[in-house]
Amino acid sequence: MTDTSTTTVPVRVFGGPTTLIEYGGLRFLTDPTFDAPGDYPLGPGMVLTKTAPATAGPADLGPVDGVLLSHDQHPDNLDHAGRALLADVALTVTTPSGAGRLGGTARGLAAWESVELDRPGGGTVTVTGVPARHGPEGCEPLTGEVVGFVLTAADLPTVYVSGDNASLDLVRQIAERFGPVDTAVLFAGAVRTPMFDGALLTLDSAQAAEAARILGARRVVPVHVDSWAHFTEGRDDVVDAFTRAGLADRLQLG
Repeated sequence: MTDTSTTTVPVRVFGGPTTLIEYGGLRFLTDPTFDAPGDYPLGPGMVLTKTAPATAGPADLGPVDGVLLSHDQHPDNLDHAGRALLADVALTVTTPSGAGRLGGTARGLAAWESVELDRPGGGTVTVTGVPARHGPEGCEPLTGEVVGFVLTAADLPTVYVSGDNASLDLVRQIAERFGPVDTAVLFAGAVRTPMFDGALLTLDSAQAAEAARILGARRVVPVHVDSWAHFTEGRDDVVDAFTRAGLADRLQLG
């Protein structure tokens, strides 16, 4: 039997929420955002501003087997370049409503629903959609549907990708089903906008540290902590929070 505790899952971080996860011979891209810095008007009085480019572009990625897209309705999770990239990917896993909007190869996963993908060397990887809430309770009519993901395979450690989730209660539900998690890719950044009187729309740094504890995560890759003006906490805040929690040795930065 393979000792999955000694297996390291490569995770490459590009900025914002975008990472490349190599898992079981498959390469998964999370929430692709590759546009240059600029403004994204969302409606009356609401503009999101990208402040820094990704560290690489779509042409630098190599083959991508699937996109794990937490949601399609906000440009800091799927921008113009990221949307164009989806046409060249065999599968995009996202929310049921997002799959309806995107069409093409997009497949919607409700919470706890799974899809199995064939691995190049035989066997399968299971991608399970897990719940996420993009703000306080009752936020869904304004923020829309969001999904997180868990990757599992018989001989590999478990990987959790949170998506834009602000609920530790949901993290506890995920830990009950899948914990302990080896690698947690946590969308943090303490996102706040004028909606909901500035309530958190993602985890803040202290909550990310608590999520790591709840999940029993051996390694935490914090993302969604840079490159956008509405992220109110950054990488240094994450390091400080994990240091205070005695969990700094679990962080993978960049």
